[in-house]
Amino acid sequence: MNARHAGDDGARQAAWDRLAAGPETLAALFAADPERVARLSARLELAEGGMLFDWSKMHLTDELLAGFETLAEAAGFAEARRKLFAGEVVNPSEQRAAGHTALRGVGPAASVEEAAALRERMRLLVAAIHEGALGEVEHLIHIGIGGSALGPALAVDALARDLARVEVHVVSNVDGVALEEAFAKCDPATTLVAVASKTFTTIETMTNADSALAWLRDNGVADAYGRVIALTADPGKAVEWGVDETRVLPFAESVGGRYSLWSSIGFPVALAIGWEDFEAMLAGAAAMDAHFRDSDGRANLCLRAAFADLLYARLKGAETRAVFAYDERLRLLPSYLQQLEMESNGKSVTVDGAPAGPTAPITWGGVGTDAQHAVFQLLHQGTHLVPVEFIASIAPGDALDPAHHRILLQNCFAQGAALMAGRAGDDPARAYPGDRPSATILVDDLDAATLGALIAFHEHRTFAGAVLMGINPFDQFGVELGKEIAKSIDQGGGSFDASTAALLQAAGLK
Repeated sequence: MNARHAGDDGARQAAWDRLAAGPETLAALFAADPERVARLSARLELAEGGMLFDWSKMHLTDELLAGFETLAEAAGFAEARRKLFAGEVVNPSEQRAAGHTALRGVGPAASVEEAAALRERMRLLVAAIHEGALGEVEHLIHIGIGGSALGPALAVDALARDLARVEVHVVSNVDGVALEEAFAKCDPATTLVAVASKTFTTIETMTNADSALAWLRDNGVADAYGRVIALTADPGKAVEWGVDETRVLPFAESVGGRYSLWSSIGFPVALAIGWEDFEAMLAGAAAMDAHFRDSDGRANLCLRAAFADLLYARLKGAETRAVFAYDERLRLLPSYLQQLEMESNGKSVTVDGAPAGPTAPITWGGVGTDAQHAVFQLLHQGTHLVPVEFIASIAPGDALDPAHHRILLQNCFAQGAALMAGRAGDDPARAYPGDRPSATILVDDLDAATLGALIAFHEHRTFAGAVLMGINPFDQFGVELGKEIAKSIDQGGGSFDASTAALLQAAGLK
C-alpha cells in the first residue's frame, strides 16, 4: 500500500463500530478516579522549560482510550507515521511525500541534508541584510496567501513585537486596502519585499507583488527588483519574473503550503527575530517530532489529542472545536489552526474514494479574556456541544504590574472549571448545565522553541486524525473550483446561475 495510509479498511471500520461514548459525566469520572489528572496530563520537556498538556476535563476513559488504540492499529497508524518520517508517499492523490519534518532535521538523511543547505543559503542572506549589504532595511512587506502568510504572521506577531530587528508587514488579501495599509507604514527607500509563492503563479500574490513593485518605482527606487526576495519551490519562475537568483530562496516541492513555515517561507520570521531564535523555533518543533515519532498509543500527546478530537466530532456529534489563547501573543493562532485543520482534514471521502463520515470539525476561537465577553455565553449555556482548548503561558509577556497576568490566568482556569462543573439553580436563565469539555495547554514561557513545539504538536495531531479516519490530509482540491470560476469570469466566459449573473452585472463585471 505504497500510495495510501497503511491499514485494513474492514478492521478500521470494525474498530470504529466498537467505539462508543459512555454516559459518564466529567464530574463522575473525576469522582471515580483520584489519579485522573495525573493519568491524562503530561509534560513535554524542551531545551529550556516545557509544556503541560491536560486532557483530563475531556470525556476520555480507559475503555475509550483502549478502543482508540485498537483503531490506530487497525488504521495502520504506525506504518503511516513511519512513511511520513521516511519521506515516502503520504499524499496519494498527488503522489508526494510530506517534507516538513526534514526541514527541522527529522527525516531521511538526504532530505535533511538538502534542507540544511537551503537553510544555510537563507541564513547567509538574512545575515547580509542585517549587516547592511542591501543598504538600510527597516521594513519588510511579506506578500503571500494561505500557508505562505498565516505561519509567518503568527510567528512574527508572537515572537517579534517590539523586539523586531526588521519590522514585518504580512499582506495576503488581494484587496488593495491591505497593501495600501502596509505601504502607509513603510518608507520605500528602506523597505524590502518578500514574495512567497510555491509556484510563483498564485494570482492574489502575484497581483500584490506587481503593485508593490509599482509602489517602489513610483517612489524613487530605481532598481525595484533589487529590493525583492523570492520564496518559492520554483526558482526558475521567480528568476523569469525578474528576481535575481542570488535573492531567490527555494524550498522543496514536497513541502506543502500550510506546513511551510519551517522552510524559506520562514524568512520574514528569521529577519524579524534573528537567526538564533529562528533556529530555536525549529529545534522546538524537532523536539515534538521526536516525541511523535517515538511515543506510542495514549502516551503520544499528538495521537491522544486526535483521539479526543474524534471522540467529540464522530461519537458525540460536535461540529465545531474552539481554541482560546489566553495570551495576546497567540491572537493569530486560531486563524493559523483554521487552515491547518480544515484544509487538511476537511474532506468527505477516504483515500479510496469511499464516504468518510464526519471528518474535521469547524475550528474557531479567539483571545481570552476578550472572548469571555463575546462568545462564552454560548459555550456555557448554549445548545451546542463545543470542545474547548485553552492555551496559556505561566510567564507573562509583559513587564507591567503582575496583576495583569494573574487575572489573565485566573480567568483561563476559571473558565475550564466552570464549563465542567456548571451550576444548578431554580432560575433556568441562571443555571449552567456543566459537563462541557475542555483541554488546557500550559507552557512555561512563550519563547521561540515553545512556539515551534506548539505548532508541530498541532501538525502531528492533524496528521494522526487523518490516519484514523483514512483520509489524505495533504491535498486541498476543495479550493480549486472557485479559482477556476473566477478565472473564467476574468476571461469573459462561463455560464452562471441567475443570482451570480445578476451580481456580476451589478458590479460591472459582465
